[in-house]
This record gives sequence, C-alpha cells and structure tokens, in this order.
Amino acid sequence: MTVSSTDHRYLQVARTLRKEIVDGVYPVGSQLPTEQQLCERFAVSRYTVREALRRLREDNLVESRPRAGTLVVPRPTTNTYVQDVVSIDDLLAFAQGAQLAIESNAMISVDDRLARHTGLQAGSQWLAVRGVRRADGSDTAVCTTEYYINRAFAAVGRLLQRHTGPIFPLIEDLFGVSIVEVHQEIVAVTVTPELADKLKVSAGSAAMEMRRTYTTSDGEIAQVTVNTHPSSRYRHSMTMRRVKG
Repeated sequence: MTVSSTDHRYLQVARTLRKEIVDGVYPVGSQLPTEQQLCERFAVSRYTVREALRRLREDNLVESRPRAGTLVVPRPTTNTYVQDVVSIDDLLAFAQGAQLAIESNAMISVDDRLARHTGLQAGSQWLAVRGVRRADGSDTAVCTTEYYINRAFAAVGRLLQRHTGPIFPLIEDLFGVSIVEVHQEIVAVTVTPELADKLKVSAGSAAMEMRRTYTTSDGEIAQVTVNTHPSSRYRHSMTMRRVKG
C-alpha cells in the first residue's frame, strides 16, 4: 500500500503491521512483538507504537491482554455500521438480491467530469468497475452501478466476477482495514442516452443518483459507489422518532 510523506508515522506502522497480519506473517493466535521491539524496529517512540496498535484494535485485528501482550485475533464474520437511523448493512441490502452484470473493469485516471460525478480528485487513479444490477430472475435493470476502488485495494477486481453483494467486505477481509464511515448523497438527475439504453427507459426521464463514499479507519477513501435508479424503480423509506427529553 502506498504511503504518502504526509501520513502520520503511526499510520505507516499500523499499515505495515496490518499487511503482515493479512499476509500471515503473524497468524491468528500469534503474539505481536513487544512495544519495545516495535519501537526499535520502526525507530519510533512508544507513543507512536501504541497509537498504531490502537488502530489495529479498531480494525478488529488484534486485542491486548494483561501479561499476554498483543494477540492476533480472528476477524468477526459480520460487522454492524450504524447511522443515526438505519444501519449501513440495511442500506446496502439491495445489493445482496440484485446481481451485478459487470460490463467493464479497468484502471482509469479521473478527469474533471468524473471528479464532479464522484467527488474524487482529478488526476488520481482508481479501479473502475461498471455494470447493471438486475433483480434475481428478472431481466429488468434495477440500476446502473459504478464502483471506483482505491488503487491500493485494486486486487479485489480479480474476485468480482465470482462475487455477489457489496464489495467493501472484500476490501476489509483482503487488506485488514475497517470501513468506519459511509457518506451517502442522493440527488435527482435526468437519464443520459447511454444510461437510457441500459435501463430501458427514455432519455431525459427522471432518475435518482445515489453516491456513497466509504472511508477506512485511517481516513482513506476505499471506494466510491454511484448507483443510478430510474425514478419508477427506486423508493427510499425512513422512520424518524421524536427524542424525548
């Protein structure tokens, strides 16, 4: 994983240890080196090492036990990510029942138009995966889907033809990171001629565009997803309750 010169030193240490855990250098049940040994290895302070280990604990890769040191633990099979009202797992549930037919899968450089569309930095490189989602047993397109995956995690692209459901759990499992925040924006758009052909609707008709930005515990954008739904095939519901007090 590429580390910029502006990254904090503890993030560099955490990323190195995270990769070694994922690669099996430190298998589940094994003990990480002591804080003193890590200080000497990375030529950093004890504070820096402790911050790095805190990151690994937040990613559910290790746990610290009295007199036992820091142990590598199995990653949980499920995670719950909570917004104020709904869980992110619920938010992404449609992906479990809608198969993605991938049309393209390639590294791209973000131009100005795509930067406005995705919120990504112009000139940066991302793995772009594009296709159409269809409900199980149906030929009707639920939406078009665009995934833009951080080049540091681009290896997941090799797994997508055999994968169903959201991509971010693959990123978490392969690279040992945790997605801690998903920011979602929903805007009304009109269907372009290109999308009209894929969605089997009229060009210029109304659609809802949903953009989600997935951020890791390191503050790094792992993935941006853009789904475009014809207005007649999209419904968003939310229940709000008054807080007493």
